[in-house]
Formats: sequence, structure tokens, C-alpha cells
Amino acid sequence: MARSPRRAGAPRLQLPLLCLLLQGATAILFAVFVRYNHETDAALWHWGNHSNLDNEFYFRYPSFQDVHVMVFVGFGFLMAFLQRYGFSSVGFTFLLAAFALQWSTLIQGFFHSLHGGYIHVSVNSMINADFCAGAVLISFGAILGKTGPAQLLLMTVLEVALFGINEFVLLNLLQVKDAGGSMTIHTFGAYFGLVLSRVLYRPQLEKSKHRQCSVYHSDLFAMIGTIFLWIFWPSFNSAPTTLGDGQHRTALNTYYSLSASTLGTFAMSALVGERGRLDMVHIQNAALAGGVVVGTAGEMMLTPFGALAAGFLAGTVSTLGYKFFTPILEAKFKVQDTCGVHNLHGIPGVLGALLGVLVVGLATHEAYGEGLGSVFPLIAKGQRTAMSQAMYQLFGLFVTLMFASVGGALGGLLLKLPCLGSPADCQCYEDQVYWEVSCLQALRPPLFPPSLLILPWGTPQLWSSAP
Repeated sequence: MARSPRRAGAPRLQLPLLCLLLQGATAILFAVFVRYNHETDAALWHWGNHSNLDNEFYFRYPSFQDVHVMVFVGFGFLMAFLQRYGFSSVGFTFLLAAFALQWSTLIQGFFHSLHGGYIHVSVNSMINADFCAGAVLISFGAILGKTGPAQLLLMTVLEVALFGINEFVLLNLLQVKDAGGSMTIHTFGAYFGLVLSRVLYRPQLEKSKHRQCSVYHSDLFAMIGTIFLWIFWPSFNSAPTTLGDGQHRTALNTYYSLSASTLGTFAMSALVGERGRLDMVHIQNAALAGGVVVGTAGEMMLTPFGALAAGFLAGTVSTLGYKFFTPILEAKFKVQDTCGVHNLHGIPGVLGALLGVLVVGLATHEAYGEGLGSVFPLIAKGQRTAMSQAMYQLFGLFVTLMFASVGGALGGLLLKLPCLGSPADCQCYEDQVYWEVSCLQALRPPLFPPSLLILPWGTPQLWSSAP
């Protein structure tokens, strides 16, 4: 039965109207509240008679560039493994991150940089906004292929607000240490997305099951995302840390942890793989778990050996999660985790938080010397003991899980509204629902008999009529 013109036109107008509404509202809020900070405002900076080389821009911007590449290139291509969802994986990453960095500038600004009624922005604001966008993209990975762009934008509105509240509670009220975001970014983003996926559970998703697998070139694209993330992760963890030894130490710990998680991933993937073969899903994802697991403890005196041990453990556990726990998650708990964010961000994020509890509990004046004040100022001032700070760290993990779970449940109820028009069960993981596709890409296998397709670069490929 044909849809009425009014119903047919609704999906066409849904995304543009929502984009215009959100951008218009954000622009008005920027006009009212957002101003340059003292290191950015021409009048204020030069009035202070500083040297231009003292501007924090020169110290932070290289790290920001790396984080920016991770968010827009790394995350986008990492999720491009689905054979018919590459446009959506990269394109929707672009859309969500572009909106999240504006919205999070406002939300984080109200909590962290509101002075005299105005939000004062700087290069640090850009870094923190990208961190928030990273959490949103982690959640996006859990529901990849099963939601439309309008639903994803509304998810972003809610998640960014809750991210800002959770971050404020942890960093300002509880004063926990979490520079690389094992709790605030990875654990929050993962469990927000997992609970959201549970609420949006589709019992008939097997109608699109054939599109959930990858093909040779889509796995190569995903591996590009992995390599970008792997290379720049030391910048991600160290970007907000104290300049000097803190930033240097965080980069080193992340560097060694990533290398160990890669070795652990290859070893475990071959061990559990059929006939000792490696699984590209493991390599694309679990090799990155080393960056997640040292997010909290990276700036602490973890030691290079501790970084290696933590990374190897994270890579091993993450690989086992992809092999054994992901099927259980869907079969028993009704959580359809498209990208396996539970294994890359959820479990390593929790392990990273617990590692932080352990390292904080072992902190002493002898180990940190005069640097104790820059890493643990409350311990240095005698306001907390190492053990009490460790308990605050543990409590911060529970607070994050609570915010993520409640937020994911609320987000799921919001995204289930019929007016938002999610893709049908038989149309999930399919670009053509939302994108114009070129003639060659639009050839639908069921419409054509098997034939030998000669690709433009001369490589013959058998095109099967199977979907």
C-alpha cells in the first residue's frame, strides 16, 4: 500500500529540520554565552604583556590535532567494516562529531569555564569537546546500522549533557584522576551504548544478518581506522595532563601498553582461532585495548613494566570477549553490540578504572617526590590519604556506570518514538536507506544473475546473486 504524500515527505524533512533546529539553537547560545578566554582575546592577551611563546596554544595544539584525527578518521574508518554501511559509518561519524563538539563546548563550559556569566573557550575547550565526541561515537558503535541520523542526533543531545554532568561529578566534586578517560569516556560511552542497544533490541534482526559481515576491502578500511587510533592514542591520553613530566609519562605508558596489547591480541587470536588463523575483528579492535586500560593510570607512576603488563592483559581479555562473550551478550542479555564496544571500551575501561584504584592506593611521597602535588594534590596537601583517594576512584567508577545505565535507558525510550522512523529490520546495515549511491555501487545483487565483474583496475571478481 502506497504511503500518503504527507507520510512520505516526513522522513525527507526530518533530518534537515532537526539539523537546522539544533544548529540554530546552538548558534544562539554561542552568541549569548561563549567568549574567548584571556589567552585568545587580543585585548586581554597583549594587555598582560606576555611573550607569544607562552601561549598555551603552542603546547596543546599538536595534541589536539592528533585527537581530532582520531575522532574523525580513526573512529569513522574503524566502523567501516560492514560491507554495505561504509558511507553511513564514516558519514554519520562526521555528523555526530561535528554537532557534539559544539554542544559539548556549551555543556562543559557551563560546568568548567563559566566566569562572569560567560563561557571562556580555548584550545583546551577543543580538546575536551573532542573527548566528549569520542564518548558519543563509542555509543554509536553499539547501535551502528540499526538507527537513523535523526535518532543519532537526539542521542547525542542527551548523551553530551549526561557526559558533562558525570564528568563534573567525577573531576570536580569527587576529584578523581582520569586524564585519559577510562571512566569518563570509555566506560561511560560503552555502557550508555550497550544499555541503549538493549532497550532498542530487535528480535527480528536476523532479516539483516547477511549484511553484518565484512568483505575484504571493508576490513582494510577498518584497519586504516585502527592504525590511526593506535598511532595517536598516546596524544589522546596525554592531551589534558599537566605539561612536563606528567604529559611525558602518560605518552610513554600509553605507548608501551598499546604495543603489549597488540602482541597479546595476535597471540590470543591465533590461539582461539580456527586452525590457528588470525581473526581481523580481533586485530582491528582488541589491539587498541591497551590505550583504554591506561587512561586513568597513565599519568601516574605506573612504571613501564606496569604499562606492558596492563596492555597485554587488556589485549588478551578483549580478544576473548570478542570470541566468547559477544555471542552470549546477544543470546542471553539481548544486547546487539554491532562493533563490540563492550570488548574494546567497556571491559578495558573498567579494568583501567580498577588499575587506577590500585596505583593510587600505592602512591607514596617516596615514589613521586616533589611531583606528588601535580598528580595527587589532595594527598600532597594532607587532605586525603592514598587509600581514601583510591576509594574515591572506585566510587567514581560506580557513579559512571550509574549515569551511563540510566542515560542509556532514557535514550532508548527517546529513540523508540515512532515519529523518528528507524530503519526496518530488513533494511538495517544498508547505506541505500539514507544515501545516494553511484550506479556501480547501486547494483543490487538479487536483481542480477551471477556474473564476472571486471573492476576498473582490471581485477576480475565473481559477483554472486546471494545478498
